[in-house]
Amino acid sequence: MNTFFFNDTVFEGVKIFLFWVEVFFVVYLVGYSTFLFIAVVTGSSSLYKKRQQDRLKNTILKDHYIPISIIVPAYNEEVTIVENVRSLLALEYPLYEIIIVDDGSKDNTSKKLIEAFDMQAIRRPIQRKINCQPAEYVYETGERKVPLTLIRKKNGGKADSLNMGINACKYPYFICIDADSVLQYDSLSKIIKPVLENENVVAVGGAVRPSNSVEIERGRVKNYRLPSNLLACMQVLEYDRSFLASRILFDKFNGSLIISGAFGLFKKETVISAGGYDATTMGEDMELVVKLHDYCVSNDIPYLIRYATDAICWSQVPERFGDLCKQRRRWHIGLFQSMWKHKVMLANPKFGMVSFISYFYFLIYELLSPFIEIFGVLTMILAFIVDLINVPFMLLFFAIYALFGSIMSMTAFFARTQTIDLKVKFKDVLKALLLCTIEITALRFVMAWVRATAFIGYRKKKLQWGRIERQKIDLK
Repeated sequence: MNTFFFNDTVFEGVKIFLFWVEVFFVVYLVGYSTFLFIAVVTGSSSLYKKRQQDRLKNTILKDHYIPISIIVPAYNEEVTIVENVRSLLALEYPLYEIIIVDDGSKDNTSKKLIEAFDMQAIRRPIQRKINCQPAEYVYETGERKVPLTLIRKKNGGKADSLNMGINACKYPYFICIDADSVLQYDSLSKIIKPVLENENVVAVGGAVRPSNSVEIERGRVKNYRLPSNLLACMQVLEYDRSFLASRILFDKFNGSLIISGAFGLFKKETVISAGGYDATTMGEDMELVVKLHDYCVSNDIPYLIRYATDAICWSQVPERFGDLCKQRRRWHIGLFQSMWKHKVMLANPKFGMVSFISYFYFLIYELLSPFIEIFGVLTMILAFIVDLINVPFMLLFFAIYALFGSIMSMTAFFARTQTIDLKVKFKDVLKALLLCTIEITALRFVMAWVRATAFIGYRKKKLQWGRIERQKIDLK
């Protein structure tokens, strides 16, 4: 076989190269699986302890609260915006305001809001402590339980819209929520708890769960079922594993680098001092969190970035493959931009575990992972062609990896549903069991290819929202 392709010297070199590549790839997957195991066990244990604490009523009293501003950036969201705002008005919290920022929509987003809530035009100067595009007009509601403000501004992108909302909000903490998302009725009281427990908390991430096929009534889940769309269903398993694993584990040592743009709470004063959202990046949510780490450490400011496991936001996930690819490409480019901009954190003792665990994890298992995985697969194909691979061993290894990953996914799925009292139907359990292996193997490697090719023909488009097809929110 060797004489057909190479001379003996070259063949031996190729053989050694392929051997070490295979060793690296196996170690890489074993490392990821080990991390996943530790993270899921830690996350499940944390959720169980939290549930026991809640049952014992060992929580902060409900009459303790801090005023919160909710900022909703919107661009061409006429399909979902009215129902979204109605769900926000129904939240059970003593004092909050809602600010919708229309980023120059080309549809009837503002018109639908004005008509649905009988809003009136006002003259309101907005001090721009953070740079953003100017406001075109401002509308407010009359006598209502919750102040509702609509700001229409010149198009500048999602980050620019969030900066406008920060400039306009009047309370010390603000929440960012996507226009296609619905907060659970008690989400505000849950996400503010870490702030009440420690004054050094500058940001809190909430738990995001796919809302596709879920029936919600006034912020309460009335009927939970997995999406009929198989692509969305696999994303449910992916979200549960991701939020249960890395988010909870990193929270143990103040190492969170990501707070989902769909649901996060921030201290306004600190965000303004750090410069607000970066409108030149595609991943403005991650960039802000990494920036807060950088800013607070560099200025010797005591800080904590926490994760509230029981503060839940229900958000739509893509049901079309093309939309999912666009989303993941945008996420990957945003990840690269954030890590490159704050590369000072790499192997820097000043940042402690955030540098040596969080940053390295996102560098190896998030940013570089698609390239490593694709290179590993191609190398094994080459090794198979030249008959330098133990096929039975590799098939057994991948079978064990798939089984292990599937068990972790199902553990995360059941831990997340049971600890928030969601009733899962038997057919949904079967569906999850059938799809978890496909998600951890096939979908993962397809998305690896999508992420690896994200930079082909890439040009920085800071004003692009990255649209996916919206569905009308099912609120009873």
